[in-house]
Amino acid sequence: MKRLFLCCALALGWAVPSAAQADYIITDLGTLGGPGSTAMGINNFGQVVGQADIAKGVFHAFLYDGILHDLGTLGGNYSAANGINNSGQVVGFASTASGAQRAFLYNGSLHDLGTLGGNNSDAIRINNSGKVVGQADTASGSQHAFLYDGSMHDLGTLGGKFSQANGINNAGQVVGYSQTMGNASYHAFLYDGSMHDLGTLGGNFSQASYINNSGQVVGYSNTASGRYDAFLYDNGSLIDLNSLLPAGSDFAYLTIAHAINDNGQIVGDGITNGGETHTFVLSPVPEPSSLALVGIGLACLAGFAWRRRTRLAIATP
Repeated sequence: MKRLFLCCALALGWAVPSAAQADYIITDLGTLGGPGSTAMGINNFGQVVGQADIAKGVFHAFLYDGILHDLGTLGGNYSAANGINNSGQVVGFASTASGAQRAFLYNGSLHDLGTLGGNNSDAIRINNSGKVVGQADTASGSQHAFLYDGSMHDLGTLGGKFSQANGINNAGQVVGYSQTMGNASYHAFLYDGSMHDLGTLGGNFSQASYINNSGQVVGYSNTASGRYDAFLYDNGSLIDLNSLLPAGSDFAYLTIAHAINDNGQIVGDGITNGGETHTFVLSPVPEPSSLALVGIGLACLAGFAWRRRTRLAIATP
């Protein structure tokens, strides 16, 4: 009986209620004594990171796990946390006593991740294996994307002086953006041992914001007309998300994609038909194979109901 119910529940997708079905509780995380705070990341256990004011104009990185913890600095005046993995490791940036800004990794205490030869660095994301990405100054004064796995590795650029890594998945694939040859434009990149130019939607700028564990990338790019559109990079193709807008949508166009989950759902910002900026969630329609699972679930329920009726008929004198 339990196995039959589980089969039906999974096939029908009952295990995960939609946002429309769920009730919500809102929690004010407070501050560290000052007037404001900003959350930047959350892991699957509900631990939250960001920055909070300790006084007006002075902010420190925080970790919230039911209590708001001040993560301190690297000897300077300020710090901020950008990301957290499911092990509770936190990354961000903090000032030093000398006034430099350094990428940090927090796992009970702040660790300076160093630079690529220059003065400053910033850690932006960390995956569940503890690999960190961000950007750091080089000895020549350029800023390059880095990957940290116990030591800091320069991921290079697409030919220019600047690159920055914005995301990393659990397979170690990295995304971000970089100047191209001649520093004339910035293009989104995917790094998987070497840096690949993802191109643009017709203009001279693109930036990758996030990559999921399937290797799908989202971000934004300008078009030939100069408008900025959200994009999805999938199976070697850069797709303008506006081409996927369903008929009758409230959105005139989608401007930026911030993140994509492992189910292919994309969150970002767009312009409504009324000219307002709204947040969107773009969800893929299930493939026929997924719909078949629903059919299996319905068959499970029908079979269960038939067997129950049969048992009742046999048991009734």
